[in-house]
Amino acid sequence: MKPSIPRVVFALVLALCFTYLPASCQEEKTAAPGHYLFAWTGDAAKKGNDFLAVIDADPSSRSYGRLVTTLVTDQQTKLVHHTEYGMPASGMLFANDHEAGRTFIFDVRDPLHPKVAASFTDMAGYMHPHSYLRLPNGNVLATFQHAHDSMNPEALGKHGGLVEIDDTGKVIRSASSADPALPDALLTSYSLVVLPGLDRVVSTNSAMDDEDVFRGLTYQIWRLSDLKLLKTVYFDEGSNHYGQISPEEPRLAPDGSIFVQTLACGLERITGVDKDEPKSQLVYSFPAGFCGVPTIVGHYLLQSVSYLHTVIVLDIANGAKPVEVSRVKIDDNFYPHWTGWDPRTNRVVVTTGGTGDPRLYMLKFDPTSGAISLDEAFHDSDGKPGVNFSNRDWPHGWKGSGVPHGVVFSR
Repeated sequence: MKPSIPRVVFALVLALCFTYLPASCQEEKTAAPGHYLFAWTGDAAKKGNDFLAVIDADPSSRSYGRLVTTLVTDQQTKLVHHTEYGMPASGMLFANDHEAGRTFIFDVRDPLHPKVAASFTDMAGYMHPHSYLRLPNGNVLATFQHAHDSMNPEALGKHGGLVEIDDTGKVIRSASSADPALPDALLTSYSLVVLPGLDRVVSTNSAMDDEDVFRGLTYQIWRLSDLKLLKTVYFDEGSNHYGQISPEEPRLAPDGSIFVQTLACGLERITGVDKDEPKSQLVYSFPAGFCGVPTIVGHYLLQSVSYLHTVIVLDIANGAKPVEVSRVKIDDNFYPHWTGWDPRTNRVVVTTGGTGDPRLYMLKFDPTSGAISLDEAFHDSDGKPGVNFSNRDWPHGWKGSGVPHGVVFSR
């Protein structure tokens, strides 16, 4: 029997679908288009569970600034803390509840349907992971604040370490931050920057524990190829004698130096990390206190200054003499902490450090002039700038106030 005309047409369409038009014919199998924010969030009352909130971050979208969906975990909130600083190419995003000592690996390749791919706690004798940086091989190099052996009264001071981890949560290698040359120094690893071209890693030592918050004063230089600890160095205390306290986030500057923000609102600049005698210098002090996670865009450094409710922009073209070029005050009830850059839209996301109004804001940033301003088009259904995390009904069936911390843009 000859096939009927409708069957012939159907066959031709099917052939075209798989041969010439795969994108249009199979679009329901691909990830949803758009641009999104992934906000790692905990329950302010610490009774509910940690969750990942997905927010529309496309300025051309009608729902720009609106909550899209959430993914709840099985972890009751203790202290939601760091995610990675940028979205990795693999789409497998690391995020931790620091006080719980637990890290989640989220599969966010389909932004509208994120999944928990894995989770882990202690690794290779280390506990309480803090920060994550990607290596050239795609693995994560994580800082862990504490080593099991440092809990021993006879141990070589308080220390942690670095652990390389793949996207399945498997340990690849690890190294201790303990240094026999400085047995009394606080060496709890906080954050890090990776310098593949120099075969170096630079990490900071700062405490998440309030009792040790004034003891973090050093940075460490490692050889990337074998994670050998090469040197532990004290930061420059500067003329004010406090700007070096609690060094936290190292960032690579365009001139190859490394800038480190401190909780005391100092800005340290490290040079010569590939030399026998590296050096740090306190090159700037921000007004007020409690400076949070900075971002470098080109030759500008964006710094959240919590007690000023402000983000300040410095021109660091001359690394030894940073100059303020702009600032934006967000809200008197908002204490900015985390900042994250989106080169796709020239936007900066800002979250609180857990104090004040639990909102998430978006800023516009001009990488040519350094000008910064509040993006008022980014707003929730209440019409106010930013996304409201306070006392709302969440898509996963929970009602309460969330506190976002680490936030990452989709690629």
